[in-house]
Amino acid sequence: MNSIFFDSRLGDDARRQALYEGQLFVYSPTPSSLELCQLAHALSLEAFAPGDPKTAQHELPVEKYAGILESLKPKFIHHPRAKEIIPILLKELGCNLQKTFFDVPRLRTSTSDNYLTTGIAYAFHAHRDTWYSAPQCQINWWIPVYEITPENAMAFHLRYWDKALKNSSRGYNYYRWNAEGRKAAAQQIGKDTRQQPKPEEPVEFDPQMRVIAPPGSIIVFSGAHLHSSVPNTSGYTRFSIDFRTVNLDDVRNRTGAPNLDSECTGTTMRDYLNGENLARVPEDLVALYDTEPPTDGVLIYQPPVKA
Repeated sequence: MNSIFFDSRLGDDARRQALYEGQLFVYSPTPSSLELCQLAHALSLEAFAPGDPKTAQHELPVEKYAGILESLKPKFIHHPRAKEIIPILLKELGCNLQKTFFDVPRLRTSTSDNYLTTGIAYAFHAHRDTWYSAPQCQINWWIPVYEITPENAMAFHLRYWDKALKNSSRGYNYYRWNAEGRKAAAQQIGKDTRQQPKPEEPVEFDPQMRVIAPPGSIIVFSGAHLHSSVPNTSGYTRFSIDFRTVNLDDVRNRTGAPNLDSECTGTTMRDYLNGENLARVPEDLVALYDTEPPTDGVLIYQPPVKA
């Protein structure tokens, strides 16, 4: 049974266990989540000036729009304040920063009416993050920057929490993605030719759950949940922020959600940074998840330095 916990007072250990059992948690905006949204809003306003970020898609050629995102999204990801806010947010919600590791927050966009759904604004099909080399103990944190509606939200496909779905994750290696897939994002306009894990059988999208929460709210769920971007018909571009965490005890003990159908290789474990000192997960623990030791791939993605 899948449940939603609103503003739960469960401690982090009990919350993680519930997340690994398929439950969802939703929290009201906190000071730090609102600050993170304000940062995304300010950078977006600057990038799309003089237009409104939510409606700029109706005013710009798609190539120019993609070019703006190509600059905006890395600017948010690598903004020093963004990385400072995440540990504060995690502490506000009861995480032990000594044991909690997070990856950089990403700014996502979902444009309306199929304006741009590939590459830099990829509209995610139904997927589990664990198909993309994430560990079974990964927890996802998702924050809407502006108001969302049922027509531009994210959907959870509940039938598949305990049911396998045939998919192409067996062909996905995270280190090859770092070497090849990331850098090609902005060039994927009209059709996305990058190899990404996808369902290989029809998906029964219902029953599904769409959580409609105000800007700055935090939706927390297991990386093993099957979820997708709702086909956006709202007339507005959805802006959201997401990041992921792992707990060191769960990493060490191989605790997490059950693996029903993930066959990818490589691991994202080296991406996570400690909430106190930004150290990476110890390499001896990464080795527990390194199902295909690297040969010619890239272990940790480093964005290209622009002249």
